[in-house]
Formats: sequence, C-alpha cells, structure tokens
Amino acid sequence: MRHFWVFGYGSLMWRPGFAYARCETALLYGAHRSLCVYSYVHRGTPERPGLVLGLDRGGTCKGLAFAVEPENWQATLAYLRKREQATMVYKEATRTVRLASGESVSALSYLVDRDHEQYAGKLDLQEQLALVQASHGQSGPNTDYVMNTQAHLKETGTHDPALSWLTRQLQSGS
Repeated sequence: MRHFWVFGYGSLMWRPGFAYARCETALLYGAHRSLCVYSYVHRGTPERPGLVLGLDRGGTCKGLAFAVEPENWQATLAYLRKREQATMVYKEATRTVRLASGESVSALSYLVDRDHEQYAGKLDLQEQLALVQASHGQSGPNTDYVMNTQAHLKETGTHDPALSWLTRQLQSGS
C-alpha cells in the first residue's frame, strides 16, 4: 500500500493531531530546525509574539516522518493546512526524507517563508529566551512549546544545542 508522508520537526513530533499508520525517525537534507518564526496565534499574539520553529534553508534536520493511509490523506491535509497555515508563514513543500529504516520517501514539509513578516531570522539566545518567557497564545505558553519539543527531541536521540540551552534556562527560572 502506498502511503503519504508528513515530516514533523517541532510540535508535530509530540502532537501530530492526525491518524497515521507508521512513524519513523527521519532526516531531511537542505533545511534545519530553527526558532525563527514569530508566533502570532499558537504561542503568542501580534502584540506579544512568541517564537516557534521553522525549517530554514541549509543543513539537515532530524525529525519524525508519519505515514498516512490514502483514505485519510485529504482529511490530514486539510487539518495540517488549517494548523500550519494560519498566517501563511510556511511554504508547503514536498521534500525527500531518509527514514531510519534506510528508505527514502517524499514527505509533506512546512518550510519557513523568509519573505513573510513573521520570519524572525537568526536571533541570539538571550532574545529567544526573552520572547519565549513573555508569550502565550491559543495553544498555551511558549515555554511549554520549547520544553515539549526539547523533550521529544531527546527521545529521538536528537541534540539541539539552542533548544537545550533554552530549556535549561526556562527550568532554572532565568
């Protein structure tokens, strides 16, 4: 049976929100995980933006690939577009990912749009910390987003130095 695939690198890893038949650790080439998106909806507001992850160009990103059965694909796609495209800060794209099993598959991925007003670019860690500590959106506190993502990265054996540092600062109350 042919599956459709979705690549998750942030909150999709710990809260996919759709039915899937299989999930595997996967590596995407040509983009990296970065807290480079101002969140105006899920983890912040336009007045007090939070920070969420985007796939920014260059490098590699370890995440999870979810296999979706054909009969669930249209509902999954509609759900993902509503969730990920609330402000159109991401470009929907198909990218090849390499699964832990060695197989390469084409997966739906959400890449940050560098021309969008919500693209934060590369902020230093102190700026990231200040934004994360001060923001809250429809999906809850920005601190929860960062700490949940870090915990799930750790489960997959993925080390993200920036998220590790931010999590330590948030846990210590800095």
